[in-house]
Order: sequence, then C-alpha cells, then structure tokens
Amino acid sequence: MRHTTLLVLLFLLSACASGPSFNTVGVDPLLTPQGVAAKPQPATGKSVQWGGVIVSTTNLQGSTQIEVLAYPLDSDGRPKSDGTAQGRFILERTGYLEPASYAEGRQVTAVGTVTRTQTGKVGEADYTYPVITAKQLHLWSPARDYGGTSTMFGIGVGGGSGGAGGGVGVGFGY
Repeated sequence: MRHTTLLVLLFLLSACASGPSFNTVGVDPLLTPQGVAAKPQPATGKSVQWGGVIVSTTNLQGSTQIEVLAYPLDSDGRPKSDGTAQGRFILERTGYLEPASYAEGRQVTAVGTVTRTQTGKVGEADYTYPVITAKQLHLWSPARDYGGTSTMFGIGVGGGSGGAGGGVGVGFGY
C-alpha cells in the first residue's frame, strides 16, 4: 500500500505542467521597449525577453509582424497584464503566423534580438516601436489568463497520537 501511494503521488507530481522553457542566455533584463524606443542605438543587436498583449497581427511577404503592448513577465515568462505597461514593440517572425491564433488580446512572450526601430501611429500620435526578431515565441493559452480560473494541487500528511495511525491526503482544487 505504501508503494502504491508513493507511485500515485509521483505520477500526480509529474503530471503538473510548468511554463515553457525559454533560453534566456545572453538576454539583457534591463532593456524595456520604452527604454529601447528612447535610445535604440545601444540596444541594437542585444537579446531581450519581452511579452505582453497582442494589439494586432500583420502578415507581410515572407514574415509576420505582431504589435504587442508590453508588460513585466512572471517567473515563467508569462506577461503580468495586471501590471504597468512598458510600452509597445513589434515582434517579427519569419514565415506565416495565423492572425486568428495571434489575435488581439492574446498574450505572447518572445526571446529575440533588437534589430531596429519602426515608426507608426497609436491613434493619432506618432510612435517609435522597437522591433525584435523572435528566435523563440510562445502564445499563451487564453484559459490561463490572469483573473481566470486556476488548478491547484496539494499534498497533506497527518499523524495521530494514542496509538498507531497516520495518513496521506491528496487534493485538487479548481
């Protein structure tokens, strides 16, 4: 019985999914889209990990550009869209990305290289966008957006006094 309980617990722990694995070697964590837009020259060619909420997706000949409103990232690299926005940037990826999948309001995270700036408009205002060429790209599931439901897992161990006794409990919450 003890071995069965241990095997069940190990199976349940291995079933818990973690976030995507980003290769962040060489990433400059101090660079933000706002900072790069203000001073693009020192940042050109540097690696960044940025993410946020998709504003729009445009397919070009041979590549896709995604306009992103940047937010700070959590430890998994997921944008914390309840935080303070850090400006906008253009995420560029070679090939075709489906605009229905990379739709407005979805969260995305990328690791890439700052290649240039690009001018555009936000409403009537002129805007300078830093452009990154994405080496790694992750589109987050809308079911896990902040403020939605979450799944929790807990393990409890108990004991008794006045005789032999003990127990192990496993619980799931939604």
